[in-house]
Amino acid sequence: MKSSLPALSLVAAASLLTACGGGGGGGSSTQPPMQLGSVSVSLTDAPACGFDAVNVTVSKVRINQSSSASDTDSGWTDITLSPAKKINLLNLNNGALEALGTASLGAGHYSQLRLVLDGGANSNTVIKTGSANEIALDTPSALQSGIKLVNEFDVAAGQRVDLVLDFDACKSIVSKGNSGNYSLKPVVKVVPTALNGISGFVATAALASHVAVSAQQNGAIVASTTPNPTTGEFDLTRLPAGNYDVVIIADGYAANVVGAVPVTASAMTQISTTAAPIAPVVSLDHNISGSVTQNPVSSTEPAQVAALQAITGGPTVTLKYTLTPIGGGAYTLTGLPVAAPRYVTYSATLPLVFATAAIVPPAGQYRVDASATGYTTKSVAAVNVSTTDQANVNFALTP
Repeated sequence: MKSSLPALSLVAAASLLTACGGGGGGGSSTQPPMQLGSVSVSLTDAPACGFDAVNVTVSKVRINQSSSASDTDSGWTDITLSPAKKINLLNLNNGALEALGTASLGAGHYSQLRLVLDGGANSNTVIKTGSANEIALDTPSALQSGIKLVNEFDVAAGQRVDLVLDFDACKSIVSKGNSGNYSLKPVVKVVPTALNGISGFVATAALASHVAVSAQQNGAIVASTTPNPTTGEFDLTRLPAGNYDVVIIADGYAANVVGAVPVTASAMTQISTTAAPIAPVVSLDHNISGSVTQNPVSSTEPAQVAALQAITGGPTVTLKYTLTPIGGGAYTLTGLPVAAPRYVTYSATLPLVFATAAIVPPAGQYRVDASATGYTTKSVAAVNVSTTDQANVNFALTP
């Protein structure tokens, strides 16, 4: 969960586009008119790892009632962006949306949604942190037929359905070995449209230290963001209803964790205010590095390496994570605090009062997990960074 640069809000006006496609034979004058509804599609993002810009160029969104329809079958409704729109995903932070368009749809149930990216030169690119060079992403040819998203929805006559596509830039950009090149491996999900979730403020003194805020469940990061660089305000938006652990991590500071924060489907839950922001405590930090091998070697899957701690009487949380190159390789987890996290269970009474948490493994030590799709997760129970960096924490993943 390495930090990314703060993002600016960018919301574009939706354009009304007429549905095209749709199979079936000709009608007669005696048939009743089709009952129409509509769909509106927008794009949002979580922070990216180590980039100043992550650009994708969207050419269309495709919708079909059949979950098995191929890109050449009939029945598609297309929202076509003309010209295709190049979007810096890092501008879509703290709940900001980029509208992709609106289309009319016949009333009914829809089972397939595809996001189609342009494959032209410099359509999909990254700029590494501290660099001015735009690096073209290696884009799989499959993107020309669209990224198939898991989502089903119903359209009622006279009603509009709003869909938000969450493009995870961090997990979508993977390194190609030591070449200095990157591949686009899109990770996109459909998220709730209501502006619900978790909000708060981080003390401005910590904002220069690459602050990252995440909502987690059982140590898995569901959503993440970076605070506003001036005010310290953050919003973790469009979360499915449930309870979340909020983790605030910054280089040179101990982590702050708020356990069991409740989220409803239609409101924001506040965990701190501008008058009483969350103020992290200074801590030394160190790094963990090593390598991950995959046997058999994967030509498409990177591995993820995460540093976790279990809070006694509270949750297990991920403090940092990173991805290896495709097929495995070297990794570094940077800025892991030596001090134990500061922890409090959520209360509606603010300000929350944090205390030093008892953790497993003890302060300055981390459980490190390595995982990849199709492989068994491996763990090292206690990697000690209390006095120095730790290297050669290596993993061999097998199916």
